[in-house]
Amino acid sequence: MTHAQGRKPIVAGVDPDPGKRTALAWAADEANWRRLPLLLVLAQNVPTPGYRPTGGRPSWEEWNEALHATGDRVLKAAVAFVESRHPQVRVTGLLAEGHPEWVLREQAQNATEVVLGSWHLSAVRELFTSAAVALPLIAHAPCPVVVVPEPEHNVQPQPYFVVGVDGSPQSAAAVDFAFEEAALRGAALRALYVWHPPRLGVLDEDAAVQECHRLLSETVTVRTAAHPEVELHHEVVRGHPVQVLTKVSEDALGLVVGTRGHGGFTGMLLGSVSQGVLHHAHCPVIAVPHAHDQ
Repeated sequence: MTHAQGRKPIVAGVDPDPGKRTALAWAADEANWRRLPLLLVLAQNVPTPGYRPTGGRPSWEEWNEALHATGDRVLKAAVAFVESRHPQVRVTGLLAEGHPEWVLREQAQNATEVVLGSWHLSAVRELFTSAAVALPLIAHAPCPVVVVPEPEHNVQPQPYFVVGVDGSPQSAAAVDFAFEEAALRGAALRALYVWHPPRLGVLDEDAAVQECHRLLSETVTVRTAAHPEVELHHEVVRGHPVQVLTKVSEDALGLVVGTRGHGGFTGMLLGSVSQGVLHHAHCPVIAVPHAHDQ
């Protein structure tokens, strides 16, 4: 599927369970806000829940035919959901064979964003579900990846986004995207520098915190001119990144983080912090790659 330059679609992974529509709703809203086409992708390498063999062991042809028939039904229902939510959004569906991570990684090469759903399960079960798709996709996608938890969470009456800043040039892409999202959705923006003191401590903690304030201020204030309509709050918070971000973003529209960086939590996004945020955050997590990674 090709799109005109500058009109790369929002790509959304479709869950075969019709009860899980939160990520699809986010993707539809995002396509509407950004006035972009929406491509719904259903990746199949095993029968979906709707497939039940009627007799004995099915032949390969029967299995494949039933698989595609069920997939077509799932996609048509997803397209209908988007059309009823935003009739003006141009939406198409793609039924693809293969592991969801591989399929979405391929589609990400020509996407503005990739959106997929997640749901909180035990750590063992998550290895085989959305987290197993999200982490490698985040690591390799050239565009932002949005992981939307199920079920839909509550949002404050005055909506806001949270963005993580670590003072490195690599976190600038996340801040830029966060300002853009906040402006599009008429939301405020909370920019946080999470300072996690080293185990052995520092000689001058006050000086270290002051440096965090300086880096945070430099990063966000130079970008307010481009989006003067966005109400900005920025602060340095002492603590563990996963705990702080999970708490602060509890009622947020989304949590925006970078996928590369040095120090802070952005530098560890593909390690323990990323897994912790994806497993525990109650709001959508938006992972934004640095421009040099794209």
